[in-house]
Amino acid sequence: MELKSAAFQQNQMIPKKYTCQGQDINPPLQIQDIPDQTKSLALIVDDPDAPNGDFVHWVVYNIPVIEVIPENATPGKAGMNDFGKQDYGGPCPPIGTHRYFFRLYALNEKLTAEEGADRDTLLKRMEGHILDQAELMGFYMKQ
Repeated sequence: MELKSAAFQQNQMIPKKYTCQGQDINPPLQIQDIPDQTKSLALIVDDPDAPNGDFVHWVVYNIPVIEVIPENATPGKAGMNDFGKQDYGGPCPPIGTHRYFFRLYALNEKLTAEEGADRDTLLKRMEGHILDQAELMGFYMKQ
């Protein structure tokens, strides 16, 4: 499986539009080579470079098997991010350049997690159900 974006390439800067300094909306994502047995997708976006450890920016699960997640969309059930919201929270590093990982999971079932589940709950529910995963990483530094 492969995850790409028309907005930025792997290991490149994420455009300001998709950050707290811009429109703070999710970038468009393209998904390729989804396994045939996939029943749902899950997406977690996090920043491992945050001052207090890994910071979760977006959790979405029970995404239908689709090849495009449009810009400014919530394609499935929204989980809780570390901003305390059930929404996309764009890159917003307090200092320096941070890495932002968009991790997509192909699952062999729809998850039973309640809406608003956090990343850790979601990861536990996905155990034993991940068929494949893909990752897209971009950088951001406040300007």
